[in-house]
Amino acid sequence: MQLFVRDLTVIDFSYLCPIRGMVGESWIVDVLLDGGLDDQNMVLDFSKVKRTIKDTIDDVADHRLLIPTACAEVRWQQQGDRVWMDFNSLKGSMHLACPSQAFALIPTEIIDFDSVNAFLQKALKEVLPDNVEGIALTLRNEIHDAPFYHYSHGLKKHNGNCQRIAHGHRSPINIFENGISAPKLDEYWAKRWQDIYLGTAEDVVAVDELTLSPQSTATDDSHYGFRYSAPQGDFQLAMPKKRCEIIPHDTTVELLADFIATSLVEMAPEHEYKVIAYEGIGKGAIAVKGAQA
Repeated sequence: MQLFVRDLTVIDFSYLCPIRGMVGESWIVDVLLDGGLDDQNMVLDFSKVKRTIKDTIDDVADHRLLIPTACAEVRWQQQGDRVWMDFNSLKGSMHLACPSQAFALIPTEIIDFDSVNAFLQKALKEVLPDNVEGIALTLRNEIHDAPFYHYSHGLKKHNGNCQRIAHGHRSPINIFENGISAPKLDEYWAKRWQDIYLGTAEDVVAVDELTLSPQSTATDDSHYGFRYSAPQGDFQLAMPKKRCEIIPHDTTVELLADFIATSLVEMAPEHEYKVIAYEGIGKGAIAVKGAQA
């Protein structure tokens, strides 16, 4: 007997890619269970599917930075509950020192659907009841009609896992100029924020103030340093300057929508702009600025 749940959850995370650098992503998860019936004549109660499977997936991968530990460009070490990580990519080197819960260490050369699927299935087999004989996951992107961008960030004021300094999203954007859809502006912001790290200005510190690993090659000439303390601990990151945009405030989706709208009005004060910005899949914020706002 098989039991399926489509759209079980969404994983919002970032991962390290030797070509693209740090990439924000949002994947939808579908699940298919195979097994015998239990004493309730069910493979698994739907409430337990959501509670056990969804919670496990969220716990091990959601709002984390996924690291391909078998990649030759990765160097990492852990002492207690703290991990130091160095990574080289075609977009520059990246360096982190964070609590271990900020990362998912995946034994693979590249992060892709298959490697993450195997990682999640291993975690799930440890929590499912004996009558569940097999589990299949489908990881997939949302299909977008509008342009989209991949961004990474951290929200130090957040009480949950958004406080982790390097997690991200794959997000579409829709902009209206004077009430009319403006696809060229959608494309402009999608290109501007493709594979970007959005850093908050007050979190920027000199690179030599960071306690990174001895293998770090970051300098103030080449990298921005970011550091903050949050309920989960001390977070530190050095990112290539060319892969960052410094935002003058927090990078919540509400403030990012406002930032985009304000930037557009500064270029054309006589126009009104409505910005629909997404944070991953199915959620976001709307900001209206300009002549009629």
